[in-house]
Amino acid sequence: MQPAALELPIDARALSKLRWRCRRGLLENDLFIERFFARYADTLSARQADALGHLMDLSDNDLLDLLLGRKSQVAGHAMDSDCREVLALLRNTH
Repeated sequence: MQPAALELPIDARALSKLRWRCRRGLLENDLFIERFFARYADTLSARQADALGHLMDLSDNDLLDLLLGRKSQVAGHAMDSDCREVLALLRNTH
């Protein structure tokens, strides 16, 4: 994908697939994720969607630790700038 295409909003089908992939086993994670989608679904770029997908590779407990700020890094999972950006959006409570 070309760099400019990575900044375009994802289409409805990709958004639907991403929402399905983001379903979690912990209610706390689901609350963060649902709030994220409520705020950013219309403007979510392909780059951000990819980063969110990488965060969804984490276990529920590791993801919750990142969301709550109990950890800044998870062993065995590289946090690139895109993942950190999406994590900040997920944490945003305002």
